[in-house]
Amino acid sequence: MSQYEPQSEKATMSNDTFNLDKDQLIQRAFDQMEQHIQGTGYSLRQKLALTCRILFDNGHDSGLAGQITARMEQPGTFLTQRLGLGFDEISANNLLLVDENLQVLEGDGMANPANRFHAWVYRARPDVRCIIHTHAVHTAALSMLEVPLEVSHMDNCVLYDDVAFLPKWPGVPVGNEEGELIASALGNKRALLLAHHGLLVACGSIEEACLLSLAFERAARMHLLAASAGKIQPIDPELGREAHDWILRAQRSAAAFAYYARRSLKQPHNADCVRE
Repeated sequence: MSQYEPQSEKATMSNDTFNLDKDQLIQRAFDQMEQHIQGTGYSLRQKLALTCRILFDNGHDSGLAGQITARMEQPGTFLTQRLGLGFDEISANNLLLVDENLQVLEGDGMANPANRFHAWVYRARPDVRCIIHTHAVHTAALSMLEVPLEVSHMDNCVLYDDVAFLPKWPGVPVGNEEGELIASALGNKRALLLAHHGLLVACGSIEEACLLSLAFERAARMHLLAASAGKIQPIDPELGREAHDWILRAQRSAAAFAYYARRSLKQPHNADCVRE
């Protein structure tokens, strides 16, 4: 929950900003975001496919490993990619609609059996609309050290105090036991580092999940670089939470997602991804 609440129009929208304190300036920026930044206009299927291409283009390629799902309106159903396709091959028209038992309701092929743990997370977290799991290389390398991700830089504060840690590797996550374990370890956080495995992000929108996955891998890379040079120093918790709330806004997520979508769609190999 953000620490910033709506303030008077006079306090937040005055043209004379040099008499405002930091909280008022932050609120003013939020109000302007509400007014000026709109959604992308992509359908849910297109956003899910775009996320796959964005992740692939930004270091989350690990062959056929990893999954992405988006909760649908019909209870117990979600969209996911077809087993056998890499993230760089996912398009809006080849996604599968499946139920909690991973039975295909729409589309051709089969879902990844590891999607079972997604169903456990959705059951435990009604607020979650999208789940991403990847084996991005820096995250995977950090997971081998059996230590939590350290968030100690402004750019990574979107994850501040929002990353859980599962120190035990349960093996291939295709059983119900693994689903219960992962959902429990995630708790009320938006992200989870799984030892000897990779990352999990569970968010209220596809845009937010995409951006937190990108941030997670960047934070893991920075953790490894910093730790190789010395001891990572913590940041002030209050400032970390302030930065978390500043970055994690729906409007900022929409703008950032639109940027990454534009960047990926400039690449010829992604031209087919938004076709429905």
